[in-house]
Parts: sequence; C-alpha cells; structure tokens
Amino acid sequence: MELAAPSSELNSENFVNAFYIPTYVLVPNTKVEPVATVPECPVLVFINSRSGGQLGGDLLVTYRSILNTNQVFDLGDEAPDKVLSRLFVNLERLKNNGDQFALILEKKLRIIVAGGDGTAGWLLGVVSDLKLAQPPAIATVPLGTGNNLPFAFGWGKKNPGTDRNSVLSFLYHVRKAKEMKIDSWHLLMRMRVPKEGTCEPLAPLELPHSLHAFNRVSPTDNLNMEGYDTFRGGFWNYFSMGMDAQVSYAFHTERKLHPEKFKNQLVNQGTYAKLGCQQGWFFASLAHPSSMNVAQMCKVKVMTKQGCWECIEIPPNIRSIVCLNLPSFSGGLNPWGSPSGMRRREKGFTPPYVDDGLIEVVGFKDAWHGLVLLAPKGHGRRIAQARGIRFEFHKGGAEHTYMRIDGEPWKQPLPVDDEMVVVEISHLGQVKMLATHDCISKSVFDPSSPMAQEDGRDSDNEDESPEEASRKFGAAETFKIPDDVTLSLDPSRLS
Repeated sequence: MELAAPSSELNSENFVNAFYIPTYVLVPNTKVEPVATVPECPVLVFINSRSGGQLGGDLLVTYRSILNTNQVFDLGDEAPDKVLSRLFVNLERLKNNGDQFALILEKKLRIIVAGGDGTAGWLLGVVSDLKLAQPPAIATVPLGTGNNLPFAFGWGKKNPGTDRNSVLSFLYHVRKAKEMKIDSWHLLMRMRVPKEGTCEPLAPLELPHSLHAFNRVSPTDNLNMEGYDTFRGGFWNYFSMGMDAQVSYAFHTERKLHPEKFKNQLVNQGTYAKLGCQQGWFFASLAHPSSMNVAQMCKVKVMTKQGCWECIEIPPNIRSIVCLNLPSFSGGLNPWGSPSGMRRREKGFTPPYVDDGLIEVVGFKDAWHGLVLLAPKGHGRRIAQARGIRFEFHKGGAEHTYMRIDGEPWKQPLPVDDEMVVVEISHLGQVKMLATHDCISKSVFDPSSPMAQEDGRDSDNEDESPEEASRKFGAAETFKIPDDVTLSLDPSRLS
C-alpha cells in the first residue's frame, strides 16, 4: 500500500512542529524550554536499525534529521522499557510542578516503531508491561519480511522509502490515523524438569532480542513451582506450531549465520519459499512421518467460556496449527476468512474481529493447502474460536516440534519420559494500535459490524480496577501478568 500525502503541506514548518517534542520533556533535569503551542501529534520513534538490511539505519538518519534527535531511538542502543520509563517518570515530575504542556502532551503522545513483526511485538509488550495510565497508541513501519502487523492496520507490507518525503508522508498518515484496541494474548509454557535431556525452548543459535518476553520465569515469581520449568510470553498477531514454524526456524538460523545474504525483502521471501520446498512441506505426507501431525503430538483443549475447557478433535492430517488474533498471516493472508451464514449457524463462527476476546484456530495439511489462501475467499481448516487454548504434549513418536509467536520461532523438545509439556494461551487485556481508515482489521464495536448491532456492550466497560490503574510503572523486562489474573495451570494437571 502506498501512503500518499499532499506535498505542499508536508514541506511547511508548521507540519513538522506538529510532531516535535522539546528536549526538556525527553531528557530529565534539562532547562525548561518556552513552547508556544502544544504539538498536535507528538511522537516517539523507535527504529530497529538492523531491520530491512540498510533501510533501518537509513530511516534512523532521516527521522533524526526531521525531528528532535532525542525523540528518535535506535533499539540496538537502548531498550524501549528504559526509554518509556524515563519519559513517563519525567512527565509525572513535570505535571506535579504544574507544567500544563506535559499534561496535554501525555494525552496526545503516539509511538512509531519501525522493524519486523518481532520488533513491533517487543514495543507492544513493553507498553503492556508498564501499565501506563494513558498508554500511547502505536503505528508500525514495515521493515521485516512478513510485515503482518503493519499490513493488518493499513501501513502496507512492502519496505518503505527512507527519503525525507517518504518519512513526512508516513507522519502525515500517523496524524490522521484512528485508534483501535486489539486483544493481547498471554502464553505460558510449563513442564516438569525431565529425568533425562531437556524440554527448554531452543532459539535459532541465540535468543532473538525481540523474544525478550519469552524468558524463564524468575525464581521469585509466584508462577514458579519447584520441580518445573516455566516460561512465559505474549503475542498480538499469532501463535503457530508445525510446518510453518519449522520453515521460519530454518530461515532465522540461516539469517543469523549469513546476515549479508538477507538485505532485500524480495530475496528474503524467495529464500523462505525455497526452504519450504527443501523441507518437503509441499509433499508432507511423503516427506514427514505421521508422528509430526498435530493430533498425534498433543491433546488440544479450548476455553469456550470462562473456566470451561473442552477437548477438541484435530483432523489427523493437520500438520500445522495457527492461533490467530489478526486477519494477517504469512505476508498478509487471512487463514480464517469470512465464514458463510451457514457456517455461522452450524458452528457458531464469526468474522475475525481484533477486539472480541476470541482467538481463531486454523489448521493446514501441507504447503499446498496453504496456497488456498491465495484464492478469493480461500481459507484454512477452521477448527475453533475460543477464549483460550491449551496444548498438552505427552511422550510420543516426535522428539520435538517447532513453534513461533509473531514471526519469532523456536524449536521445542518434547517429553521423552512420562511427563507432559503444556502450552496455554489466554486473553490478557488490550493495547491501542494506530490504523488507517481503510485497514483490513475490524472491531466488533464498529457500528457497521453485525456483531455490534447484536451486542450492545460498551468497549470502555473493561477498565482496570483503581488498584491496577494506579500501578503506572511495572517491570517491562518480561510480559507481566496482572496480580488479579488467575491461571488455570495447576500442578495436578501436569503430574
């Protein structure tokens, strides 16, 4: 998608001032600057300078030439949780000193993040962790290979231009963008420490920085249990397991070993397709044992209503399963599609809304099955819509499987004795995204939505309790679970 804007407006000084944040707000203990007017759309810009080959670095230079250099951050130099904590602590101090500019700026603040889907997820996780009283909405610049998050909200999937006019045009659309709430999903993985070997997740060569949220729970965390390894993470677009995650794992491994070969989006996509062919996923029934089928690896349960879990049957030929929050997967495809009226009546399925508290579960047999998504109204095998999903892996024929969240894969060893590995996905609040007015993501509360016409709920009724709202700053090094969220994973299910 090309984001055009009137060039005459872009080149005016007033236009740039609409996004400018003065240094005294960004850098604590600096002299307060007199400001004539509050910027209409103040932005913080976070750029992964290593994304998109040279594009990330070029984009960093351009943004810093247009805005205050102190409001543009290289994620390779400073983590976003430190930046945001410092900024909001300073804003609190300024507000307490009677600074009305700081008060208004906090309400208007928006964030731009440039990178792949993993980088965007990193920012979303940090904003969620910090529990800000007024969390800023986030716009995503597509600098990765798949760019599913930017595409879902109208920002395109092709790597953008890095020249001054391209950046000014993007800022223009950020100012015009609408805010949308989207569901956040928490992932908890727990397994008893095996007698032999390990069940710890294995990242491609080293843990990608954007997977910061998927770390071992600290010994002092109340989710820890003696004799168990516990891991947690979060995602906003999808969790997947099976063949697609295996191809992604091979791609990330190759990119880590030979980064010089991955400096062009088109080349990256070609390499992705080549790896899929080499691994035999177009002829999965011949190239891969049936022990790799999802139904043989694990038992699957879904939460249809709060606290109510039901076992579901996975078709025996399904080799890949995707738990989808947004209508954009594998470079902008929509695996769920739009169920027909008959399907809605028979199965109770609905269109994929991004803020309905439901996650769509879709299965694929092989790579050919995935190509169905390219056809009009094409979709995968619709399995369920649920408020949560749990995978229970027992000892079986497969030694491992592959998983990924929002584009970041890992290899997951499976039990070799009589123990069990459990992965549970549950709803965990919402975050605010910035979207163009013609984006493909839809809200259940949109007046044009059939669900909105049937459901009179108010989207603002799910506010946090006063106790939660007062906790503005939390530790953002991992994806935190609020104290009032009760998880259903107890030791009795894992024995």
